[in-house]
Amino acid sequence: MTPVNELGRSTSPYLRQHAENPVAWREWSAAAFAEARERDAPVFLSVGYSACHWCHVMAHESFEDVATAEYLNANFVCIKVDREERPDVDAIYMAATVAMTGQGGWPMSVFLTPEAEPFFCGTYFPKDARHGMATFRQVLESLIEAWGSKRDQIDGIGRRVVEQLGARQHAAGGDLDLDRAVELLTTDFDPVDGGFGGAPKFPPSMVLDFLLRQHRRTGSADALRMATETCERMARGGMYDQLAGGFARYSVDGQWVIPHFEKMLYDNALLLDVYTQWWAISGEPLARRIAEETAEFLLTELRTPEGGFASALDADTEGEEGRYYVWTPAEIQAALPVEDAAWVVELCDVTGTFEHGSSVLQLRQDPDDADRWQRIRKQLKQARSSRTYPGRDDKVVAAWNGLAITALVRAGIVLGHSEYVDAAAGAAELIRTVHVDQATGRLHRTSRDGVAGTAHGVLEDYAAYAQGCLTLFGVTGEIEWFETAQALLDRALEQFVADGSYFDTAADAEELVWRPQDPTDNASPSGVSLAAEAFTTLASLTGSVRYEQAAEQALSASAAIAARAPRFAGRALAVAETIAAGPLEIAIAGRSPQLLQAAFTHAPWGTAIVQGEPGLAVPLMAERSLVDNQAVAYVCQKFTCQLPVSDSEVLRRQLI
Repeated sequence: MTPVNELGRSTSPYLRQHAENPVAWREWSAAAFAEARERDAPVFLSVGYSACHWCHVMAHESFEDVATAEYLNANFVCIKVDREERPDVDAIYMAATVAMTGQGGWPMSVFLTPEAEPFFCGTYFPKDARHGMATFRQVLESLIEAWGSKRDQIDGIGRRVVEQLGARQHAAGGDLDLDRAVELLTTDFDPVDGGFGGAPKFPPSMVLDFLLRQHRRTGSADALRMATETCERMARGGMYDQLAGGFARYSVDGQWVIPHFEKMLYDNALLLDVYTQWWAISGEPLARRIAEETAEFLLTELRTPEGGFASALDADTEGEEGRYYVWTPAEIQAALPVEDAAWVVELCDVTGTFEHGSSVLQLRQDPDDADRWQRIRKQLKQARSSRTYPGRDDKVVAAWNGLAITALVRAGIVLGHSEYVDAAAGAAELIRTVHVDQATGRLHRTSRDGVAGTAHGVLEDYAAYAQGCLTLFGVTGEIEWFETAQALLDRALEQFVADGSYFDTAADAEELVWRPQDPTDNASPSGVSLAAEAFTTLASLTGSVRYEQAAEQALSASAAIAARAPRFAGRALAVAETIAAGPLEIAIAGRSPQLLQAAFTHAPWGTAIVQGEPGLAVPLMAERSLVDNQAVAYVCQKFTCQLPVSDSEVLRRQLI
């Protein structure tokens, strides 16, 4: 029987991009490995995601090539995985790739035995020889030759890799030293361009969150300086879309000028929260502008018809990375009157900062005529709309939508935009109705077009979405959001904790070659850090010692990382800051937009806040009554509360 490509029925946009390849791709499944055992053939596992530039390159060069596809089909069982849909599979084989090659990345190309054990790993392989790299065809032929002549060695390599990596589970223990973390970050801080380390620079959103919380609690000038300078330089550089808002995934240089152009939901959700917090602390106009523009980007460019938020915008259009975003002076001149064009070329440094004489727009300083800039910005945005729009990965990921829900609720209340809260509620409702299996309580990781995918939720999905529900509950007082969050977190305790440690996959999920467990906060927060945050909030709302201990247990997983590399424990450190500051609880009996805004703006980030009618069935609201028939706020720690206040200015003074 001739093998066929099975990806046309997938719900993943990334997999569907490969549905027309002549490669006989399978999705990750028991059936695919059963076929490998039946054929006694190695498995070629290719992992990527829809917005990945080099994934597109390798697909065009090799997976669309008929001769290469025929060789793959004859000799391998070929499996395609969307890393965003299956982070568990990605985590396992990325760990193997890094261990075997010293580096990782996407596309990830891993060769497995029929028992799913990796014996050869790499990332991008070119079709033609270049820079001393082996071609993809050379790699394939060498592996098939070895499969036939050195099979015992290959099987031995696979078993040893699995044994060694499976033994490298992360032991929990210890407290996070917050002051020491700031000291270590100071030594790694770039005092000229902001950020940490050198190129490429990723937006350190979780570290910035920690530093802002640290400043709020301790008054640390170093913490505020590092956060402020980084936030400003990122926002003024080319990594930020000066026309439509939203941040690219990272900067390839150390000055935030040239981005890798894909835009990810998780980055923009996390950075929206950072800039909202920066504005709440500083009142800096730039912080408010960037927060509002980033929120608008989420609502206008990533929101799906079902009310969720899409995963990403692609880096490439018309076969070129960044083509949609960059400008030449001639293109500026064609879009604007002569005087305006000359002004913008100078203002936005259109001097050939990218490729082929084009530039990414920067805004290194506020224009002297803000109204003129806003008018021109709209004109350029309109002119850009005639270009081919980047591809959009419109699958909805539960974890990333959870981050967006939390960020939009906070920004909506702090900045006074009720439409942000409405959008957050729409996304939360989509996850609740489509992703949560009402019969089992299981959370599905993804959906597309309102239909749930088959991948089970991992720890980050449960925790991030639960935190989003708790934040939304705090604003609406709708008990369903609290009940949804509590049920998910109770299931997380049952399914993701074993032998005193948190794991990234559920106990009842598919059994893989080992059970992934990674507390590192990388581009997005780790599941265990998000669990620490959600359990801290839930403990504050309920007074439950069980949830408080669950938060402490989760947080301890990051202690070793924070002690040596705090850049990779940003969310854990931020949650530790919340615990060190109290944590505070604010109960608002009745409804008062002024009290609610004061609470969200002036309380430390991470404070558990709930507004609702007296009698709301949550322990924090027990016996919280109106005073003189007016809404009042109770500021509490460990359920011991100050006298209630009805004036938002008095509440502000209680909180600062």
